[in-house]
Amino acid sequence: MRKRVFSGVQPSGGLHLGNYLGALKHFVRLQSQYECLYCAVDLHALTVPQKSDSLRAHTRALAAAFLACGIAPKRHIVFAQSAVREHSELAWLLACVARLGWLNRMTQFKEKSGKDREQASVGLYAYPVLMAADVLLYRATHVPVGEDQKQHLELARDIAARFNDTYGKPFFPLPEPLIAGIGTRIMSLRDASRKMSKSSVRGESDMGLIYLTDDADAIQRKIQKAKTDAAPLPREPQGLGNRAEARNLVGMMAALQDASAAQVLQEHGGQGFAVFKKALADCLIAALEPIGKETNRLMADPQELDRVLENGAQRAQKLAAATMQELRPLMGLWG
Repeated sequence: MRKRVFSGVQPSGGLHLGNYLGALKHFVRLQSQYECLYCAVDLHALTVPQKSDSLRAHTRALAAAFLACGIAPKRHIVFAQSAVREHSELAWLLACVARLGWLNRMTQFKEKSGKDREQASVGLYAYPVLMAADVLLYRATHVPVGEDQKQHLELARDIAARFNDTYGKPFFPLPEPLIAGIGTRIMSLRDASRKMSKSSVRGESDMGLIYLTDDADAIQRKIQKAKTDAAPLPREPQGLGNRAEARNLVGMMAALQDASAAQVLQEHGGQGFAVFKKALADCLIAALEPIGKETNRLMADPQELDRVLENGAQRAQKLAAATMQELRPLMGLWG
């Protein structure tokens, strides 16, 4: 079986440095080794309230970011999840295979539902099954994941194994994780105990995030104001142990340069943060400014983005239909 990657990103608007270093940069590299499907998972976005016009706009913006970062839609597939209805169908079929105890162990539901769990939607509880369907629908062999998504991929493997055992056929491959490594978890510039995310700044300043469309002035300003301690950078990685803010900034530089923390500290260890922050801002601007400009250029032509998404959906739907055509009779279903 050909090596195939599937990954999805929620179209929530405002893609940022954490998305780039934790996912998009990795996605681009995988194109040389795998057949890739990259999806705007708009069905997942519905687990929290959405305005319909905003969701469609965010899906286009995500497609623009995919392309601006270097994903090639002619060689690979870029599409919106909701355009391929087999995602929803397979999610129901796999929900009949998954076990309640497996879902009860999913830690992200507990984190996202908070104290008012009884008011959380069924979709929020069951969305790991839809995630499994996203991957298994295309019989993907590999999935790029961060540390916080490993549990969901393990669930997808459990569901695939149970399905194969139930129906006596190795129908689904057990997808393997591809851990990006450096940069998979970028933290807020204002609070290094929290992951960099748009949700972490709702109602607050966005100084904790660097958006992919931030200009050079905004990037410099946010890095200059990033929270740090008073001591200079250590010369060895061990010195970062209890210094979360320093560790976060060094991690950003390492991910941008495809280097290790030790290599970054070999060059910058002993410096004060004023000097290091300038070097980091320059590195960020060099990496992100072309992406921001290309994203804005693509967003100025929404019809072209729609054509990219439509073409990708047509190609994805052919793969999905082939899977379901074989799966339905295996389960005793019509159609």
